Amino acid sequence: MAKLECELQGNFQEILAGIERAVLEGSMSASEEDGSDFFAGDCRCAVRVYERYSMLGGNRVSMNLTLLQAGGRIFLSAITSGGSQAVFWKMNTFGEEAFLDTITEAVRPYCAPSA
Repeated sequence: MAKLECELQGNFQEILAGIERAVLEGSMSASEEDGSDFFAGDCRCAVRVYERYSMLGGNRVSMNLTLLQAGGRIFLSAITSGGSQAVFWKMNTFGEEAFLDTITEAVRPYCAPSA
């Protein structure tokens, strides 16, 4: 498992579109498996699940992405899973980390300064 969490600044829809582009253009085997959107007042939440084939692991890796805007703040949580073939412990997380890396550069311009 690999995880990226950060607070972002900018336009919610622009950030989401940039992430989607980065994932889908980052690998020939990448696909959006499903998504959900929720709106309530000034709150907006987008959940996406992506998958792609990992050559290193010889299996498919998934990424769950949640983008939340509330009270003028935007928060991103992205978690990858599925890159290991071991039964009792994780032996190979390279595919998970590589999948997460596809969005790291896409969100970097929107990262809020640390407090």
